[in-house]
Amino acid sequence: MRVFAKIAAVTALAVPMLIAVPGIASATTPGGCSSVTQIGSTAYLNVGGQTMASVKQYKGCGKNYSYLYVWEGYRSSHSSWDVCTAIVTTGGHVQDPQCDHNSVEIWSSGANTLSECTQALGWNGTGPIPYSGEIAVKTDVRC
Repeated sequence: MRVFAKIAAVTALAVPMLIAVPGIASATTPGGCSSVTQIGSTAYLNVGGQTMASVKQYKGCGKNYSYLYVWEGYRSSHSSWDVCTAIVTTGGHVQDPQCDHNSVEIWSSGANTLSECTQALGWNGTGPIPYSGEIAVKTDVRC
């Protein structure tokens, strides 16, 4: 009986602590798809000797997505930037490019490329493809 009393007392003390702990923030997801999984490596876009952004590829909802996140250190030391992200298929075909000015993160809208080998592409520019002088990085190839 004593063991049960101790367990009940510990449980009574622990429950308020569980309720008081704030929830963990969920990672963002692309519009129109609530569940994606990262595939492949993360690439890092370095501009002027500084890491500007991370680039990742995701799959979910029957599509491939590219994602670009501009690092806080870059944002705090620059007042303006342009970034783009896209999916690249075998042969270098750029699909689903998304570009924006001063965005912290960008998701592509989703490319119907799950049956192809793909990479996520990110670059500092205005798109729809990387132009001469713009710095671009790709994740590893995923088939």
